[in-house]
Amino acid sequence: MFGEILALNFDCMGSPSIIFPTDENTKALKSSGWGFAWYPNDDYGASIVKDGMAKDTQTLLDILKDGTSFRSTMFMCKIKGMGRTYTQNESQPIKRSFGGYDWLFMHNGQLDSAGLRELYPDPSGSLEPVGKTDSELAFCFLLSKFTEAGAKALTDVECATLLSWLRQLDELGSADIIMSDGRSMAVYHGKNTETNLYCHRVLPSEKPPVFESDMICLDLEDPRDSLRTVFMVTSFPFNQLAGFNPIERGRLLIVRRGAVYFDSFPGKPKIPPPYLSSAISGSNPAEAKMESGVFVPQQEEQSQTSPQGVAGEEEVGAQSFSNIINIKSLTHDIEGVPLSYRFYDIAHVTKYKYSIPVEHSSHTFRLQPVEDTIQEVVHATLELSIDGNLLSFEDVFANNAIFYDITQSYSKLMIKMNSRVKVYASPPDDHSKDMRRSQIPLVWMPWQRQMMLPYLLPPELPETQLRQLTDYAMSFVERNDFLLIDSLVDINKKIYEDFSYVPGITFLETTAFEVFSLRKGVCQDFANLFICLCRLLNIPARYRVGYIYTGGDYENKIQSDASHAWAEVYLPYLGWRGFDPTNGCIVAQDHVRIACGRNYRDATPVSGTIFKGGGNEELQVQVQIKEVSS
Repeated sequence: MFGEILALNFDCMGSPSIIFPTDENTKALKSSGWGFAWYPNDDYGASIVKDGMAKDTQTLLDILKDGTSFRSTMFMCKIKGMGRTYTQNESQPIKRSFGGYDWLFMHNGQLDSAGLRELYPDPSGSLEPVGKTDSELAFCFLLSKFTEAGAKALTDVECATLLSWLRQLDELGSADIIMSDGRSMAVYHGKNTETNLYCHRVLPSEKPPVFESDMICLDLEDPRDSLRTVFMVTSFPFNQLAGFNPIERGRLLIVRRGAVYFDSFPGKPKIPPPYLSSAISGSNPAEAKMESGVFVPQQEEQSQTSPQGVAGEEEVGAQSFSNIINIKSLTHDIEGVPLSYRFYDIAHVTKYKYSIPVEHSSHTFRLQPVEDTIQEVVHATLELSIDGNLLSFEDVFANNAIFYDITQSYSKLMIKMNSRVKVYASPPDDHSKDMRRSQIPLVWMPWQRQMMLPYLLPPELPETQLRQLTDYAMSFVERNDFLLIDSLVDINKKIYEDFSYVPGITFLETTAFEVFSLRKGVCQDFANLFICLCRLLNIPARYRVGYIYTGGDYENKIQSDASHAWAEVYLPYLGWRGFDPTNGCIVAQDHVRIACGRNYRDATPVSGTIFKGGGNEELQVQVQIKEVSS
């Protein structure tokens, strides 16, 4: 069935406004036939409004958009535009109940009905077509394949398997198909189609959110949806061509919550990106396994019974463990890959200059790198240009800290820390274990919550802002089927992809909501946003300050010229793990850790108070980090 199609997939519930251009003389739609479908309030059931001979549907649309039920993350619209007559049963979108959800289907093109009957020779029972179109027969064929596979959702089958089913339809004609199970949306551009298909991901910072064409005027300016991300698919071009990318023929996209979940485009290799390898890999070798610094030999099955079948006095337990070995002693991971280490020389220089001499000041320095199982401080030297009283201590966040009190007059102050650090490779976390395959919402024991409370409390922001941020955080959770690690990796990746690194436009007081709205900032802002989203999801998160080695050719070299910031989250049965949303990666050997806390103020490398004097202050910070051989 030919025509024009439009589909919208929001990261959170939205209410788009759709206006059909009319002929000025007849005040009627330029094209007869129209259908519109959505999932009210993201419920299991879909609402669908369509009329094969519609001439005036704008009144109905206006009523719908004013209703409280006209909010969803998924919208599908079909305009025929071919001057042909269709009955109600033959109009699109098509709705069928399957697997506990209402499924929606749209098809643009023409398929050979005889060939479809060969693919689906027995259209009987619950999957029998209601209409007589090739489109509905194709829909029933696809649902029958899901039934045969024992699947109840689009993502219950391998994406390559779904692609193979769609390619069977491709052999029968032109098949531009959009299908939804209420949670995901599959978009397929047929190999034999003569029409185009475009996609565009609308970010909240994009202006204007009004898209116009001869077919439809799409308005995304609803005040409730000002911070929504929308993935658009359309068969007709809008006047704003910028940002609309043609979908290649034969390409399958699966979209969830405003982002691409799967892409079959052969030009993009289907290899998990590097940030996934250290987050979700793991295996169980035959001879031994190693996790978190514990080497566990595999036990041989040996009989310890006497000839009479009675256990001897030397009977061992069901499982025994060797002594804990420091991870620095390990030389290979569970797959035999050498666990190498890397040396870094770091010079951190902070210079203050004052217009009026300072007569009394106190300072706190957190500049010494962390010393633990995967990071070793070879040496660290602190130099101060002005004499004072020094007190070294461990603060409440276990940071190496120095309190420095200066009672003599000075106009310039220089703090210089030179350190050499050895960072060891650590084996990837094994998330195959039952206790580590956590889902959201996380459940903490009362004493765990008590200990983690400082890292679970989100920042104090207006309730309306926290609701917006919660909706945004939940969009990742729902897109990843409530899986903890997948959701965290997705948040980390999307902040990297959707937010721009722009120095100088934010301040220490810039809130997570302001960064979320602006879609711009620096590493501190992205870490704060990541932490806020985690805490709203009941995931403990803390702020980490350190350095990142970027190499000489790194495009964002400015990050390596100052201290870097990222987030750490506490994962059940693993511990604290670092996520760097500025670079979209899991923290590994490129990162050198210095201090941590609830926020920047708890972990800032250099801070202080001037009690007398000072005037205007000039501050210079220089950081150099280079990798050395030994």
